[in-house]
Amino acid sequence: MQSSRKTWSILALLGVAAIVVISLVVVSSGGPSKQSVNAGTVTFAEGPGANPNYIFPFMSGQYFSVDNINQFQEEMYRPLYWFGLGGSVAVVPSLSLASLPKFSNGNTQVTIQLKGWKFADGQTVNAQSVMFFLNMYKADPSGYAGYNPGFGIPDQVQTAKGHGNTVTIQFTSAVNPNWLLYNYLSEITPFPNSWDRSSATNTSTCATGTYGSSATDAACKSVVTYLDTQSSSTALFTDRLWESGTDGPWKLTSIDNLGNVTFVPNPNYSGSPKPQVAKVKEVAFTTATAEQVQLSAHTLDLGYLDPSILTSDAPSPGTVGANWSPIAGTYNLYSGAPWSFNYGPFNFSSADPKAAAIAQLYIRQALQLAVDQVGIIKNVDRGYGVPTVSPLPPNAPASISGPVSNPYPFSLKKAKALLNSHGWQLKNGVQTCENPGTGANQCGAGISQGYTLNFSIAWASGSPSLDTTFTTEIADWASIGIQFSHTTGTFNQVIADCTSAKQHYEICSWGAGWIYAPDYYPSGETLLSTKGGFNPGGYSDAKMNALINETTFGNAKLTKYANYAAQQLPVLYQPNPMSIIEVKKSLKSSIGFTPNPLGNFMPEYYSYS
Repeated sequence: MQSSRKTWSILALLGVAAIVVISLVVVSSGGPSKQSVNAGTVTFAEGPGANPNYIFPFMSGQYFSVDNINQFQEEMYRPLYWFGLGGSVAVVPSLSLASLPKFSNGNTQVTIQLKGWKFADGQTVNAQSVMFFLNMYKADPSGYAGYNPGFGIPDQVQTAKGHGNTVTIQFTSAVNPNWLLYNYLSEITPFPNSWDRSSATNTSTCATGTYGSSATDAACKSVVTYLDTQSSSTALFTDRLWESGTDGPWKLTSIDNLGNVTFVPNPNYSGSPKPQVAKVKEVAFTTATAEQVQLSAHTLDLGYLDPSILTSDAPSPGTVGANWSPIAGTYNLYSGAPWSFNYGPFNFSSADPKAAAIAQLYIRQALQLAVDQVGIIKNVDRGYGVPTVSPLPPNAPASISGPVSNPYPFSLKKAKALLNSHGWQLKNGVQTCENPGTGANQCGAGISQGYTLNFSIAWASGSPSLDTTFTTEIADWASIGIQFSHTTGTFNQVIADCTSAKQHYEICSWGAGWIYAPDYYPSGETLLSTKGGFNPGGYSDAKMNALINETTFGNAKLTKYANYAAQQLPVLYQPNPMSIIEVKKSLKSSIGFTPNPLGNFMPEYYSYS
């Protein structure tokens, strides 16, 4: 979504599935397809308004999304460690650029051995390629959305050195190996020397400099500035600069300003399987309705449905009912739960004129009590969804967390009573503070006599079910006297607005919450720690920080953290919709079509006949 990537990872409408384990379990890559090479074209539908718009795999929060990372950049630029194949989120050693890391010296040191794969320009993906990323990250940590001050890489790195195909990182203290692999080593993308330049004509020393030196930091900052500029226009994405760094199975041949993309096989891809089709096309849409028109015309190989169009409910989460009748003869329907949670950040910024109200836990409790998640899943999502009560993904296994209870089941009566018990009265349809002060039965700090609960919410346009979800919630909030105005924009516009310093909302939602990728372990340092890399609402709580630290610097399960987050409502929890995807029956896959819970798009496993 850090997505998490740490994760900002935002879940697009296509590509998620149920997951019940997360560990260092190794999964197989499945092996090459037996179909003929380079036959046919796979056409893939991008999410509504979620077109790729950034190519450099070192990006700020507004670009840290599934559509940019899992379904665009990673087709070309492979991360150091690959996670997620089929229905799993586990690390896949056979698809990774390095062997599994080796921890030593009481988990204060890690050694990484590269395999020696090749970039498109012939350079070996080696230790220097990794040091290039690490040097850049050290020089400009805030430029990367996965950065979390005080955590992991780079802030816990004492030294980092590379030679040949070996990288050694020494930490300032012991680290949790599973957490470091799943949330930090996972985010490293090796860079080619061809990107080590401060302009079109001037090369630099970011890749070769000593980690942490002032000279290296200065060189890397100039490189970041230049590459960010080159990534600001889709017209530049097919330039030789970006092609030279390709080490994945696909090479970009075209992209327009709407986000329509064409890939062809990378003949120099070192991994396996090799692509089995001649082209992959990603097609941009502004709305789910427009995409469904193309499904009806059978012009897409992989697409999605908005649940509002279905006439049959899902029998149970993770299963599918009857397909949409106009396409049932041509497409198979798949669905599954994402490795994510759905939410809308509250705006705690002091610059927001309504920040005093959002700061009151009881007001956030009233808002949450008025969200009928079960009803929305049944009536809007047609059963294709699961309730969200904490930051953990659905089906988070017992190995990482105990159960998390729902402290705020839907009750308009309790929501209204909670407001009345704190000095609010309904006047002209809106709750108005009649008992200002900081006592237990008063409105709270910063709320004056006559203060009204009038809020603003922003969400992503293009999805009928999302529109209905929020209009339903707005109506329920209005019934208890909390009035909302609203604005909408494209997926990419809303992400930019949610992460902007000039936030003009009390709740913001891009529509799909946070997918834990590339921070695959669902700890909270990115989202809910005070200085988290993706904390757009500015939430800050000392106890939350301490509970997060127990799961990251220590080995505690996520149970206490998740239950506290459920109770404290740092965000507004929303029903978590499952993907409803359509796959043309003529398309084949050597790993099946179970949608990947991380949103990975891996067309190298697809073929025809």
